[in-house]
Amino acid sequence: MIASERPDHATLQAAANWYAQLLAAPQDQQLQRRWQQWLGAASANQVAWAHVERISQRFTPLKLQADASLQALGSVRRTDLDRRRAVGLLGLLCGGGLLALAGWRVPAARQQLLALSADQRTATGEIRSLRLPDGGLVWLNGSTALNIDYRPSLRRLELLAGEVLIETAHDSRPFVIDTRQGRLQALGTRFSVWQRDQSARLSVFDGAVRLHPAEGTDSLVVAAGWQSDFDRHGVQAPRAVDESRQAWREGRLLASDISLGEFVEQLRAYLPGHLGVDPQVRALRVMGSFPADDPERTLAMLESALPIKVHRTLPWWYSIEPR
Repeated sequence: MIASERPDHATLQAAANWYAQLLAAPQDQQLQRRWQQWLGAASANQVAWAHVERISQRFTPLKLQADASLQALGSVRRTDLDRRRAVGLLGLLCGGGLLALAGWRVPAARQQLLALSADQRTATGEIRSLRLPDGGLVWLNGSTALNIDYRPSLRRLELLAGEVLIETAHDSRPFVIDTRQGRLQALGTRFSVWQRDQSARLSVFDGAVRLHPAEGTDSLVVAAGWQSDFDRHGVQAPRAVDESRQAWREGRLLASDISLGEFVEQLRAYLPGHLGVDPQVRALRVMGSFPADDPERTLAMLESALPIKVHRTLPWWYSIEPR
């Protein structure tokens, strides 16, 4: 498996289950041997374990990580793995999880590191407004990272992660916002940009925005009332804007007949830890108003409205499964 591939839902859940078992019985040597067998069976298992470890390090004492590393070291010696495999496994589990830091995509890991040093950052669940140097306004959704670079000839924002809603001010200088997927130039407007995993979404509520994919040859002007998803190579055909995409600035998540998979993607900005969704229920439709500041209540509302069950493998690991 190459580094750009992401473990599937089932593999991530298996890794979380192993982590929970090891946490509950850290002295169970038989359990540790079975875990090592699972871990060495496929590189996807190792990447999934690294992800679980990275998430869990935010919530568990560092001693647990050290204990797991020592256990892995002893297991590697006992099973007499070849040197190359042993070095790779120890790098995964002992060095603070280098693979956990890199995630499953090297470019994405670089972006995460850049986000840590951004000019403006919001924590998970935090929503904040900011007045720009020219008098314009920007709202930062949860888990957002933004750089602000105003120069004599250009007003530039760089969205490294998350989502922003922008109301531009009148100014003779061009106003642009750069994402991993391309550059957007505001043409006197109110709009939002959502930096997703492999793409971004532009939603225009007033005015217009010119969209330039990073590696595309054409640009597209998206007018008020329309939204479009885009990646580095091109732009999807615009469709009617989802006006509810502005509601998060008021602490509400409005779902107007969207898939559960997309709703979960939005909810992750407000829920610390991991939130996964089984592919069997990703396509279920969600409608209604949900409290962004109370993700546990939102999950309970989803459970009551849909044929799903929220499993909590760990206090910080949530998975939405078929009921």
